[in-house]
Amino acid sequence: MIIQSNHCMKATIGITTAMALLLMASCVSTRSSSPQQVEVSNPTVTYKYRDDVELVEANQRAITYCAQYQSLPQAQSFSRDTDGRNIVIFECLPSASLPVAPLREPNADLRYDYRTDQELLDLSRNAQVYCLNSGAPEMDSNIVVNANGSKTVTFRCSQR
Repeated sequence: MIIQSNHCMKATIGITTAMALLLMASCVSTRSSSPQQVEVSNPTVTYKYRDDVELVEANQRAITYCAQYQSLPQAQSFSRDTDGRNIVIFECLPSASLPVAPLREPNADLRYDYRTDQELLDLSRNAQVYCLNSGAPEMDSNIVVNANGSKTVTFRCSQR
């Protein structure tokens, strides 16, 4: 049992490190704005963001930040500042201690409807793991607000 647990921990650390390195290489953004890191306190990192696209980017940056602690980010709280910008605080947690989000099996085009910021972060993390395990470590996303007010995110895995 101890050997299996140790093996799982080593595999988790390896996957986390690989994801962080790949995400660092893919963090080039063509957007004129991006989430702004406003505070760092080990092992947490806080970002301000304007919209869902910036929230996904903040999540990717938090993955890179937490990799130095061999951890993965978990959103601890969401709030708004006095200027109306959204704030998310991520805590770096060992992957074994992360709460298990309801895992949605990826569909063929990695397209999902979502309602909350937390749900978007869970979907993004699941898609990143799916892409990495599929041998396509890069991931892009596209978010659409539907006519009825619901939101849809589509992730795309690539080799680049």
